[in-house]
Formats: sequence, structure tokens, C-alpha cells
Amino acid sequence: MQRRSFLVVASSAAAVAAAPSVFAQSGKLVPLKFTLDFRINGQTAPFFLAHSKGYYKDEGLDVTIDTGAGSVASITRIASGVYQLGLGDISSLVEFNAQNPGTPVVQAVYQYYNRAPFVIIGRKDRGVTGDFRSLQGKKVAAAAVESTRRAWPMVARKQGMKADAFTWQTTDFSARDNVMVRGDVDAATYFHDSAISLFARMKIDDLSLLKYADAGVNLYGNAILASSNLIAQNPKAVAAFLRATNRAIVETFANPGPSIAAMRQREPILDEKIELDRWSVTAQYVGAADTRAHGLGDIRKLTLEQQVDEVVDVFGLKVKPSADAIFNTSMLPPRSERMIIKA
Repeated sequence: MQRRSFLVVASSAAAVAAAPSVFAQSGKLVPLKFTLDFRINGQTAPFFLAHSKGYYKDEGLDVTIDTGAGSVASITRIASGVYQLGLGDISSLVEFNAQNPGTPVVQAVYQYYNRAPFVIIGRKDRGVTGDFRSLQGKKVAAAAVESTRRAWPMVARKQGMKADAFTWQTTDFSARDNVMVRGDVDAATYFHDSAISLFARMKIDDLSLLKYADAGVNLYGNAILASSNLIAQNPKAVAAFLRATNRAIVETFANPGPSIAAMRQREPILDEKIELDRWSVTAQYVGAADTRAHGLGDIRKLTLEQQVDEVVDVFGLKVKPSADAIFNTSMLPPRSERMIIKA
């Protein structure tokens, strides 16, 4: 099985990093299709800043950004060849590569959520407290295929609970807030930043926030994924996309206002304050503690290896992909450009 290493020949990496205008010189923009993990909102505002301010075009790219159907679906969209890039869940990528052994067809190239923002939010009036064990016997809403739901057995193991300690109620993403507000369920899975819409309808003091990270589950979340064909045939295009995106992420940490404004150009109906609040939650996971050491986009190989081990074990996978098959760091911008600068 061929694997791409985290360490690449220095001259090759330097060549990729040192060619910011290589496409512009040809006079033709390279078309790239990028799929979000979900709908347009403040979670992914930096991508729209990069688009609206022309950062992608400055790099010689013509980038199309489309809404997604979940962080798992992004992987199959890229694997099918319909999209070259997208946001997708690392644990799900481990599973996909295990089920499709051989040279990987999709790899992570930039870690967006340095820690997965997986949470279960419960109603206190239904007996859900700050302890995961309070979920036992309860009814929990979740979409049929979503990362937070699928990672639950990892939390159950850490907490000494059974994976079937509660009953799942399969609910469409768009209906999750409604079933919580009506009281049809006792709790629901969320990306923490996705719960801002729920917080706008229910008092936070009436809810219990159960973070997977607090249960000792150290998981990388959604990353920028790339088609292995694109990586092999045009690594400079991937590097250019990451430079432009990283530039916008750094700027968003310094001042999120322009990113939210750029995002609202695509979705004018969205409320500016709500989306600013959403980004403030997103920032906690994008700029987690690790990023102070290695910068945005990068990972700790040992942490990824441990995640691979846990995913393989919990999901009962027959093949264990190497960390090198999952993540290719060779096209990241220099560390000095990936450090968070806050206002």
C-alpha cells in the first residue's frame, strides 16, 4: 500500500510554498469545487472572506463554494470526483480509508477544527445534568448519519457506559431545534457552534452542555480534505487554496466582522449577531490549545494515531489506515503564517 509521508523532501515542499503566483502567470484561473460540510453560516465564514476579497483569485484559483449534506457526505463527494476539496470529518475519513484500502483517494490537508466540537445538549427539566450518565434511559435526537452521533460509543467507553444507554430518535438536521423546544426529546447531538440557533430559542440556563472533549475524547474534527488526484496532479493548486484560506482564517481571528459580512453576501437572511456568536464558539475549537504551538491547520501525529486506533476499535474496522494515509501536511503554509493573531 502506498502511503504519503508527513515528511516530504525539503526541496519539494519549498517549491510548493514558494510559488504563490504560478497560476496567475499563465493568465488562466484553475477551477476548483469546494463543498462545505453543511449550510452557510458563521462556522465557515473565513472561506467566504477569502472568496469575496479575491484571495483565491490572487492565487490563480476560481473557487466555487457549495453547501454540504453533512461532514460525512463531503468525503464521498470528493471521492466521486464531483468535488476536489471540502470540509469533512477526520474519524469518518479513517473509516472510509479503512473500507477502501490501498492508495487513499481522499486525504486531509489542513485541520480546521483542531478539536471536534461534538456535544450533546440536554434539557435540565428532563433530568439531563452536567454528567453524561444522566442521559441513561433518555431520548436523544440526531441525524441518521452524523459525526457526533457516530462518535458517541467513544464517549460511552470513556464514561463506563453502554453504547445503547439511551434511545436515538433519528431527526433531520433542520428539525433538531424544533424537537428540543417542543420537548419531543430529552437531548440532541450538535456541533457546539451549530447550537447557537437553539440558544436563541431556549434559555442556556435551562440546558446542560455535555462536551465530548470533557469526557476525555481527544478527536480532531472537520478538516479541509482534498482529492488524491488533485494532490498528485496539481499540489500547487492545493497549496494555493490553503494559503488563501489560511490568510482569511487568521484575519477572522483578528476581526470576525468582515468575514461575517462576506458570508452574509451569500446568505443575507442570516442575523449578524447570531453568526458572530456562532463564530466565537467555532474559534474555541479551530484555535484550540495545540494551535499555540504548531499553528493553525497542523496536527500532532501521535494524537492522530491515537484517534485512528480508537476509531478502528470502536467501529470494528478490519483495516487500520496509517496516519500518513489520512493526513498530508506537505502543502501547509509556513508555521509563521499560521499563528493566531487576536485583536
